[in-house]
Amino acid sequence: MYVTVLDFIREWNWETTLTQKVLDGLTDNSLNQKVYPEGRTLGRIAWHLTTNIPEYLAEFGLKIDVVKNTEDVPTSAKEIAETFKNISSKAAQIIEQQWTDESLREVQTAFGREQSNATIIMGLIKHIVHHRGQITILMRQAGIKPFGVYGPPKEDWIHFGVENPPL
Repeated sequence: MYVTVLDFIREWNWETTLTQKVLDGLTDNSLNQKVYPEGRTLGRIAWHLTTNIPEYLAEFGLKIDVVKNTEDVPTSAKEIAETFKNISSKAAQIIEQQWTDESLREVQTAFGREQSNATIIMGLIKHIVHHRGQITILMRQAGIKPFGVYGPPKEDWIHFGVENPPL
């Protein structure tokens, strides 16, 4: 739980940096990767993760511009990554400007239950982490080595002297 806005900003910056590295590894071709035929594409998930940030914050009272057209997924991986970079940076600024440490303790209804603003913004980070995990799996299926988020990808274990990495 975040006690101060700075607590949140530190974790936000860390998690968005990790997410940026994952998104920077996408290719235009990889955006069409699906787990199953009727499933969402990697591009749709990456675009949702990106455009949901301002929607989520606006829903909970922060004044931030939302992305107008979230249905049309860009065909450029670079565009998605750049949009994420801009939105995640702007989101940090908005929270620092519009909420105080006291604001984090305020309670409002979120997803059908009463939650503090600190819990609500922690949910935003969890949402990003959830979709980032989906993206790394789809990257693998698209033939792309994903960035090692909380540990190295299997290809990098060899640098640690491990030939058969743990599961």
